[in-house]
Amino acid sequence: EVLERERPDIIESGDPYQLAWKAVASGRGLGIPVVGFYHSHFPEALLRTVAKFTGGIAPAIAGDAARRYVKTLYNRLETTFVPSPALATLLTSWGVDSVDSIDLGVDTSVFQPSSGSKETLRRTLGLPTDKKVLIYVGRLAPEKNVQTLFAAFQLLQSRGDCHLLVVGDGTQRSQVERLIKRTGAVSWVPYCSNPSELARLYQAADLFVHPGIQETFGLVTLESQACGTPVVGIRGSYMDRIIFSDQFAWASENSAESLSEAIQNKLAFDLREIGITVSEAVRKNYAWNQVFDRIFGVYRRVIENYLD
Repeated sequence: EVLERERPDIIESGDPYQLAWKAVASGRGLGIPVVGFYHSHFPEALLRTVAKFTGGIAPAIAGDAARRYVKTLYNRLETTFVPSPALATLLTSWGVDSVDSIDLGVDTSVFQPSSGSKETLRRTLGLPTDKKVLIYVGRLAPEKNVQTLFAAFQLLQSRGDCHLLVVGDGTQRSQVERLIKRTGAVSWVPYCSNPSELARLYQAADLFVHPGIQETFGLVTLESQACGTPVVGIRGSYMDRIIFSDQFAWASENSAESLSEAIQNKLAFDLREIGITVSEAVRKNYAWNQVFDRIFGVYRRVIENYLD
């Protein structure tokens, strides 16, 4: 087996299901400490699904089962990384004994403002130069709340001066295809694996629209801000703490009307000036070298305590 051959100093599992239990068993069998990374708050998604299709006490039962599962699994690990202090507090309240809040990071050598003009970049990418370009990057899935984004964009079409760039794919791709036919103002890049190319797409946009309400962190918003493109979304998720521009213009509720109004309000600001500010903030606080220093500090502590 790979672990027996490599004999790592520490094992990290980012999976909350079968692979996590395999990591726990392997670590105990080989005498290697195991830590976890709780990057997706899956119980919340589960409860939303249960509540959608059932009623009565079913959501409460599912919630209790999810909390007990999280406590049982993650207390078998030496510590659990989470991407926000609020999520750390929540898991602690559920009975998880050791939790470390460690932010994710951004490669600021790649994700940085463009040295050229947006107009030139848009011509290169085939995007309009006479409209405000909105961008969404992420999976096209129910838990990403993209249906609210697409409905909001349809409402914005009465302005006639916005274009939407969608980067990503998923089970709700048909909604993008319908939006393209209805508006004629949508560009779709189903897949982008090259970080430099993704950075160019961020740089080409005026505003990143993030409709998510279940985010545990929101890495794409950091990437966008690092590239000098401000963000607008729906207030009230764990993502709020990593937004470096004022959020008073953000949507106060999860509705197409509220999000479209927030987008319009945000577009009225000097987005170029805001972009400079947010890019500098990301570079200062979330460059990967700083994040890795914190992660490896926890690794060292876990290994030393395990050996003791």
